[in-house]
Amino acid sequence: MKNKNTKEEKQGRMKYFLGADHAGLKLGEFVRNFLQIHGYEVQCFFPTESKVDYPDYAKKVCCAVLKNPPSRGILICGTGIGMSMSANRFQGIRAAICTDAYMAKMTRMHNDCNVLCLGARLLGEGVVESILEVFLQTEFEGGRHIARIEKMDKDCYVGQ
Repeated sequence: MKNKNTKEEKQGRMKYFLGADHAGLKLGEFVRNFLQIHGYEVQCFFPTESKVDYPDYAKKVCCAVLKNPPSRGILICGTGIGMSMSANRFQGIRAAICTDAYMAKMTRMHNDCNVLCLGARLLGEGVVESILEVFLQTEFEGGRHIARIEKMDKDCYVGQ
């Protein structure tokens, strides 16, 4: 099955909110440049201090994504784990760590991932470029996956 871009992506109007902590700043600059070169609108939440807390940046990006559908977010920290854990605390956010292009493809197709998490200490720019290319062009498959996402939104935020 060939993946298709959404209407917003085809027209270069999909907005991406990008956040990084101090460990992810350099890779964040690379990702910002990549997105801008490919015609995406980008808003960055980058640190101005030398040491910051990743949950603060995850919150900024997730709140922006939720307030601006159908936008998406990209979060970068040392491993991607802290950002992913923080992002998934927000109902309506489906954040996933991806370490290769296959993971990026599957999380878009099956999970309708709207926040990509990357580990700056784990991934080189070449791998990140391949992840971004696939993440940007892969469309959500829908079908049986819709009910699964609805279950997550209904059942996973009950505090039990």
